[in-house]
Amino acid sequence: QVQLVESGGGLVQAGGSLRLSCAASGSDFSIMTWGWHRQAPGKQRDLVASITSGGRTNYVDSVKGRFTISRDNAKNTVYLYMNNLKPEDTAVYYCAADVSERTTGWTLRTWWGQGTQVTVSS
Repeated sequence: QVQLVESGGGLVQAGGSLRLSCAASGSDFSIMTWGWHRQAPGKQRDLVASITSGGRTNYVDSVKGRFTISRDNAKNTVYLYMNNLKPEDTAVYYCAADVSERTTGWTLRTWWGQGTQVTVSS
């Protein structure tokens, strides 16, 4: 079983910056793709950014040029650097990892973090 623990959310003024972290723990696993998703009140959860095992990144248009996703494979950790934050970025942010584990015959499964609140005031 893999656990994802997020940190780094909080309250920030518009134009400010935050860094989110998500660390995976467990045994005998390999993370293929990491993703950051967000869910605002009354809205569906949407993908914000992703990064593959090869380092290829993808961003939703609304955060391009402002957010950067990166990963540290040695630490099984993914980061989301958020700059020039806007009130519309306010949401609960969730990390997700596509993981293959020995205990499941290296079958791919998606694990989710518990979510961290990001609030941007105007």
